[in-house]
Amino acid sequence: MVKNKTQETSESVAAFVEKVEDEKKRQDAHQLIQLFSDASGYEPKMWGTDIIGFGRYHYKYPSGHEGDAALIGFSPRKTQFSIYLSQPDDEKRAEKLSRLGKYKMGKSCLYIKKISDIDPAVLKELAQASIKFTKETYPESK
Repeated sequence: MVKNKTQETSESVAAFVEKVEDEKKRQDAHQLIQLFSDASGYEPKMWGTDIIGFGRYHYKYPSGHEGDAALIGFSPRKTQFSIYLSQPDDEKRAEKLSRLGKYKMGKSCLYIKKISDIDPAVLKELAQASIKFTKETYPESK
């Protein structure tokens, strides 16, 4: 079986954030940590070398591939934040996204440049919906 590249580590979240070069991005990272901690009830953990994750779940695909991943998380990339959420692309999600502010969307990634571009309360709603969806999809979530 192929082992996941991104796994939870014991590295320090605080030390990682302090290495973020841009002061404003560092402040936004601290704000996202607080928002996701509040939304999830989980403490932040490093996943791989550059993802801050909250909670964990175990997935198993029909192909037999399985592993563990963070319920939600983000990474302060050089040009933008990558925010990792999962939920169906449905009307409820679309309604929340319509209220979010300035963002780009990938399959399971939301991309924002800075917190001031979005409504943090809506991001918290999206995070909570993602956690609920993932826990329902993968009941062995922790």
